[in-house]
Amino acid sequence: MVGLHVSIAGSPDLAFDRALEVGATTFQIFTRNPNQWKFKPLAEETVALFREKRKKSGFRRIVDHMPYLPNLASPEKSTMKISRYTLDEEIKRCDALGVDYLVVHLGSHLGKGTAVGIANIVGAVNEAIAGSQGDTVVLLENMAGQKNCVGARFEEIRGILDKVKIGDRVGVCLDSCHAFASGFDLSNEDAVASTMGLFDEITGLDRLKVIHLNDSKGPLGSRLDRHEDIGEGKIGRNGIKAFLHYPGVSERPLIMETPYDDIRAMEKSIKLVRTLLR
Repeated sequence: MVGLHVSIAGSPDLAFDRALEVGATTFQIFTRNPNQWKFKPLAEETVALFREKRKKSGFRRIVDHMPYLPNLASPEKSTMKISRYTLDEEIKRCDALGVDYLVVHLGSHLGKGTAVGIANIVGAVNEAIAGSQGDTVVLLENMAGQKNCVGARFEEIRGILDKVKIGDRVGVCLDSCHAFASGFDLSNEDAVASTMGLFDEITGLDRLKVIHLNDSKGPLGSRLDRHEDIGEGKIGRNGIKAFLHYPGVSERPLIMETPYDDIRAMEKSIKLVRTLLR
């Protein structure tokens, strides 16, 4: 399952057409504008079209990404309230569309400490899952190590997983760029084995559901959340290939999030990943 983040401009169901056009067999979307708090409810026609395209496409897994504005780790009550509301509504949108996974950024504890941030995230995820009538699985995305962020360390992700009440409704999305930026080396076969072995030991490969396959503009440990085209960044082609060949990685949906200028660039990236998978 090799794909990328695609646009839903015009209608969410058009994501299938755009993905198929570039040879993708999975994709990630935003179900709404990711830079605004306000959003319109999904119309019944929109949901029906999306589900119909899903059946025709044969895609095994589809991924949604939370909007950028929420901060689930925030200790500030007003931010916490609207962030939780956004997560509650987003998982309901995913349930309606039949989306398999909802990837969430864990956010910042704003200097109040990791324990506070983890507690707030756990509360938000438990509340959202409790209000969900579907099967969408919430995925915790590892962070790049920015100041006060929660989730750059595997121990922090594990701490959240252990406290979510319905364990089969939460998993992990591992972003290769974020891992590298936060200090986990992925640039060669030995480094990949060390990093992924640690991930398995602490978090568990069974909890890994989706891969954000991104190269890194910044060097190892830079804490810079800047994606680069596959093979063109500091992880490099050899590192990406080693990562793809680590046991179990290629079985997950592989989603690239590098901004693409045109269809040819998207096709090129899809073909390159398939080449590296050989």
